[in-house]
Amino acid sequence: MDNFRGPPVDFSTLLLRLYRLSQELPIQHFQDAVLAQIKQVLPFDSSVWGTATTTPWGIDIHTVHLHETSQEMLQAYEPLKHLDSAAATVFDKRYVTRVFHADSWFSSPETRGLRDFLRRFGHANIFIAADSNPSTHFVHWISLFRADQEAHATEDQRLLLAQLTPHVMQALALNRVLHLDHLEAADKALSPHGCAIADVRGVLYHADPQFNALVQAEWSGWTGHALPAPLVDAASLGAARFVGRALVLRVYVEHGLLFLKARARCLADQLTAREWTIARRIVQGESHKAIALALERSPATVRNQIQSIYEKLKVSSIAMLIEALRRAE
Repeated sequence: MDNFRGPPVDFSTLLLRLYRLSQELPIQHFQDAVLAQIKQVLPFDSSVWGTATTTPWGIDIHTVHLHETSQEMLQAYEPLKHLDSAAATVFDKRYVTRVFHADSWFSSPETRGLRDFLRRFGHANIFIAADSNPSTHFVHWISLFRADQEAHATEDQRLLLAQLTPHVMQALALNRVLHLDHLEAADKALSPHGCAIADVRGVLYHADPQFNALVQAEWSGWTGHALPAPLVDAASLGAARFVGRALVLRVYVEHGLLFLKARARCLADQLTAREWTIARRIVQGESHKAIALALERSPATVRNQIQSIYEKLKVSSIAMLIEALRRAE
């Protein structure tokens, strides 16, 4: 069989697809989708993508994603991994990509068992791309396998995988961070936060659904193309915080852009600065006498302020107070 030769690669388009997938797909579908993209330009039959620690006896796998192969393959590899000299030439090195023809590389009598394993699972021709930390022996790698003995890897294909791999790894990292963000968003369902990025003139570059909903609650006629004028005006005056009827918004200015974080207004936003100070001390376990001493107020005055805080927040216990303050974070 002739060597695999993929279609011409528009490298920029391929990278854009990878990063778009990192944002669009849930974590459980992302890696298979990325491998499907790679397969269009660099054909292969199966893949193993994971992280591991390298040892003198082979790799100790931490995480692994199996594509078009089974857990049985990993189980069969375990007692043979100390014979895998191909992997040993790649791991513990920074950013390396190599290709191997299994029967040629593992030709000695001592590696017969490994050769039989490779034939059984269709690993006749192998690509390995890895990024290792030599000081910790931790490696993040992708292996691609071709079952056809004659489907030798070309140098162009090796170089293509070498160019792709850092982007593939970065896209995976982004996908995981976004997944974490989704989990955090679910935890904050009682007090949803929204985020946006705009320029100093108020033009929006990015706004998530929570941000849009909060701004629309404050300004019912808002179209969504630019920040409402009161927010732009507040930011231009250097305000780090905007308190509206329905929302509270914080503004961070970096590199000429406004990074905005919004949340729904809550009862705790009624507290004065002094009441906030007292409330924080209460949840830290301080008594009203200790608070009075620290703030140089009479115990009676502080006791009255604590009562006012509880009434404003409509709470009757420390646990309820903690939750009320959390909503204003």
